[in-house]
Amino acid sequence: MAERSMANTSEKRVRRRDPQGTREAILDAAREVLAQDGKEGLSVAQVAQRAGVNRGTAYQHFQTREQLLEATVAWVSDQLFSSVFGDPAVARDQPVETISVEDTNEHLAEFAMENPALGRIWLFEVLSSRRPASDPFWQQYESNLRRFAQTDLAQPGIDVEVLAVLILASTFIWPVWARAHARTAKDRQKMAKRFSREVLRLCLHGTLRPEKYAELDARLKKLATSP
Repeated sequence: MAERSMANTSEKRVRRRDPQGTREAILDAAREVLAQDGKEGLSVAQVAQRAGVNRGTAYQHFQTREQLLEATVAWVSDQLFSSVFGDPAVARDQPVETISVEDTNEHLAEFAMENPALGRIWLFEVLSSRRPASDPFWQQYESNLRRFAQTDLAQPGIDVEVLAVLILASTFIWPVWARAHARTAKDRQKMAKRFSREVLRLCLHGTLRPEKYAELDARLKKLATSP
């Protein structure tokens, strides 16, 4: 879901009388504030005003700025999960051999391109968390990589944690460059595809030709098999 689609008109954000509707209106406004102003600009009072609810009502749902940020990050994680993996009930039991690496890379790059600010906020919160595995997307992504690394489809010695951080960090930083150089949505889509293709190529072939770096290749192989 693109960030631009998150900006609703004031008529669509009129506070409904049911608690769940009010909560959704507040979270919708919080996503707009985060996308526009980042974490530093987020406050319960500002979000309440933007959502069209009074401050007291907003504090009934989110007593602190941290609670509001946590709920918003959880929403981003859920959207990211659905965009990349689809139905959670299916994804969590899917054999790793049947997962398309190409589709995973493409969906991840597309989400990052369409949600650049929220994606980076999500990434920072997950990477700085003491319990990243509590995040649904990170848990599934890291689990898929770990299961893949244990199959005969993978090169030996993969450091799954490092690989996961490298791919996700670069994925959510690339839109900074891409959006500065792409004028249209079509241009940004092309930039997303360029990125996913290069990540796929690096995973498939790497950058260096092992035969040209025999000593380095031997040393890395030795490290990969050492405890």
